[in-house]
Amino acid sequence: MTTLARPVPSSAFSTSASTTLFRRLTWEGTVPLEIRVDSKELPANSDRGLECYYIQAPRVSYLPLLVPELKRFLMDVVFDEAAARVVKEEDWWFESEDGNLLKWHWPIGLIYDNHMITQSVRAAPSSSQQSMPLRLVLHLASPPTDRLLLSPSAEACKQAFMGQMKEADFIRWGSTKRMTGLRKAEQDGLWEGIREHNFDEYWRVASKVTPTAAPTRPQSPPPGNSMSLHSRPPSVDPNTGSAPDRDGAYNVRSVPVRIYLPEGPILQALVPPMLEDGNPHTLGQFLSTHLPLLFPPTPSDPPFQDTAYPLIQGVAAPHETEMAWLGACMAGADGWVNICVGLLRDR
Repeated sequence: MTTLARPVPSSAFSTSASTTLFRRLTWEGTVPLEIRVDSKELPANSDRGLECYYIQAPRVSYLPLLVPELKRFLMDVVFDEAAARVVKEEDWWFESEDGNLLKWHWPIGLIYDNHMITQSVRAAPSSSQQSMPLRLVLHLASPPTDRLLLSPSAEACKQAFMGQMKEADFIRWGSTKRMTGLRKAEQDGLWEGIREHNFDEYWRVASKVTPTAAPTRPQSPPPGNSMSLHSRPPSVDPNTGSAPDRDGAYNVRSVPVRIYLPEGPILQALVPPMLEDGNPHTLGQFLSTHLPLLFPPTPSDPPFQDTAYPLIQGVAAPHETEMAWLGACMAGADGWVNICVGLLRDR
């Protein structure tokens, strides 16, 4: 379950206030988690009736950032004093209920959405199923370092997060100058905003590297004027005489997008905000180009008819949503638009 509302195409909301609104809705989105300590690893004399912890976790957060809260709970009500001295939180790691190692460097919302699309393969989705918490198993020892690659600590998570932001920065602007140009205090402020779940602290810095949702979209080019996929079209009405908005969402080179398939690969593509004909690139056009078997491009077919659905920040996004708008308003805190593709099954 998520606290987000259904998004509206960017043409309906084009002011900076609406951009902030959707960014805040994305930020405030949460998912239900049930975290149970592996019973085989509970220290002696632990209270085995309270080893399960429920939390409504922020979508933009990460599993290692939940460890301090989990530790306080376990120390207060589950472990005795002897166990509290022995347990080392740096050895803690997470699995899903069915035994799959969880990617600690993924945002929690992405982990949840990926679980939902995996379930769509195994059973027809239902409202009751969607409201169920994601059940996780917390292990207290013997982390599988060969599969975790790095210790799932908050510091390692921070480094992975900053790496994702720099990669997204390069895809958008063709360089990482905006990220590398930030002072260390500003870069630390980005992570502190995630750690403390502080919208204002995060966006105080993120606004310097993230594109704006321009009040007016680019105009279509004159007939016969072919536009490159990676050109930078003007983003304001030429009659206004204003300069192009270099920071606008429709002027980026590409929107950082990844597609997650159920029990399948992760696809990454260069996604221009504008098409060659000068029209905005929509989600439906993007999906029908890259996944034509799931999203047929035939005009007579209704969007996403009985085949698949795109899940972005826990929301089934409309077919006509513009990719540039998604990049400015519904990207994750790391700058990426994560599209989880679930399957619609016959009922």
